[in-house]
Amino acid sequence: MEDAGLAAGLLPFPATPVPDAGAVASVRSAEDAERAATDSGGGGEDPGEDPHYVDHRERLRRRFLDRGADALEDYELLEMVLFAASPRRDVKPLAKLLIRTFGDLWGVVNAPPERLRGLKAEGVSLGTDNAVATVRIVGAAALRALQQRVIDRPVLASWQALLDYCSAAMAHEPTEQFRLLFLDRKNTLIADEVQQRGTIDHTPVYPREVVKRALELSAAAVILVHNHPSGDPTPSRADIEMTKEIVRAANAVGLIVHDHLVIGKGGRHTSFKSQRLL
Repeated sequence: MEDAGLAAGLLPFPATPVPDAGAVASVRSAEDAERAATDSGGGGEDPGEDPHYVDHRERLRRRFLDRGADALEDYELLEMVLFAASPRRDVKPLAKLLIRTFGDLWGVVNAPPERLRGLKAEGVSLGTDNAVATVRIVGAAALRALQQRVIDRPVLASWQALLDYCSAAMAHEPTEQFRLLFLDRKNTLIADEVQQRGTIDHTPVYPREVVKRALELSAAAVILVHNHPSGDPTPSRADIEMTKEIVRAANAVGLIVHDHLVIGKGGRHTSFKSQRLL
């Protein structure tokens, strides 16, 4: 006790080796009040002090600019997207929740708007159209960039790019969709169209409509693509029979069916041609 008193006397202020519980509680209460005020549209913070997450945001930006995207985790990249959507809030908890909910970063930026709006973490949500659009525009821009790598280019010479695009466009779709990739005589991709959308395990496909659209575009060949929302790209018996019907209809007008791709999840796919089903 005597040593403690002597030490205290040598300092310009009382020694406090352990933070006072009441003071810590007051600080936390102040932070909670600031967050609540921000939710309701108020300021809630001392204009002379930065919120606790400001330095964190600056560190993320600096790491990204200095070392690139590989230096950041998926949720950290998503945080940077959310900075614009929620400029006055700590968005790390929400970023982590979004990744957990939708499986990966691509799943988040392509998630349905209503599902994005319904998630909240520590009082922060994507409740506004502006916030939802900020997230989804990332997915839309990335998909457009992938499409531009294959459109108006010889498809058979850039097959992996085509697979990457189809996987990005369809792997996370909650229902089946049937996509047609139309090629000219040089096997250049001239059109990319979703012909039909179906249910979780079925899409109605009409061979006559496939051929009709090919003739309208003066296409010489077509690649059929559809997804399996279950994630398993194994063709079903119905897939095989439907493909045979389209091939028969195409042969009647001299249209070549190069392949039928079934897109699963995790980069998995099945090629009818490679499986000798075509």
